[in-house]
Amino acid sequence: MAGTDAQKDRWLPPVREGRSLAAFALSEPDAGSDVAALATTAAPDGNDHVRIDGEKTWISNGGIAGHYVVFARTGEGPGARGLSAFVVDAGTPGLEIAERIEVIAPHPLARLRFDGCRVPVANRLGKPGDGFKVAMATLDVFRATVGAAALGLARRGLDEALDRASGRRLFGAPLADLQMSQAAIADMATEVDAAALLVYRAAWAKDSGAARVTREASMAKLFATEAAQRVVDRAVQLHGGLGVTIRRQGRGTVPRGSRAADLRGRQRGPENRHRAPDAGRKVRGRAGKGRQCRGGL
Repeated sequence: MAGTDAQKDRWLPPVREGRSLAAFALSEPDAGSDVAALATTAAPDGNDHVRIDGEKTWISNGGIAGHYVVFARTGEGPGARGLSAFVVDAGTPGLEIAERIEVIAPHPLARLRFDGCRVPVANRLGKPGDGFKVAMATLDVFRATVGAAALGLARRGLDEALDRASGRRLFGAPLADLQMSQAAIADMATEVDAAALLVYRAAWAKDSGAARVTREASMAKLFATEAAQRVVDRAVQLHGGLGVTIRRQGRGTVPRGSRAADLRGRQRGPENRHRAPDAGRKVRGRAGKGRQCRGGL
């Protein structure tokens, strides 16, 4: 989204062909959703290089990526206006995998340490000070894809629940014949379809050429991840005791799906972080029409 043709030709083909992974290094120990508070610095080192110092954490693909897009403070202005983005190859001296972070579901996360990491200025994405814009535009896409991943988990949870309700007999009849089971399945199916529509809208808006899809992506990510947790939880309930066991034969994916759904909800920012863009735009839109904002959004 921000690279030159030469940068795209250098770093994208291995990722596109599945020979390498990329990583997005934005979050820090004391700066997550508050991007303007980033402390990692990229100071000039001669005319053609910068030296990056600082730490990044909760970095997906950390330790296995071929290159990292690192956001650092370059001082063009205060807060978010003084950030720039650099591509740092995994083998660059001064870049260290300080910690591999274990979480409740399988997902590669790491803490990165930069200690005098010397990077060519030619690796900068966009102009000096464009880092915040690059980060926000990238997160628009990431958040929609997190919503899509959560949608997949929710669909699998619904599928598992349907198999269980159809095959499990209770009081002489299938579990699916009980009204409460039918209500749970109906709620699950409704949430899956609603999540799908929000995810598809965000993707369609971006594919249609929208420069920013912050509202659509945030809504898709927020609803789909929360819906996935609710759907998988209902699937666990419909499985009874088997819902909390790890089976080595058969499908048996409900417990893993529960952990994965919970993790997806925390990727690319906490839930309330995604309520803010939608609420803010709704309120500003109402105010712009000269109407008083009352009641719900």
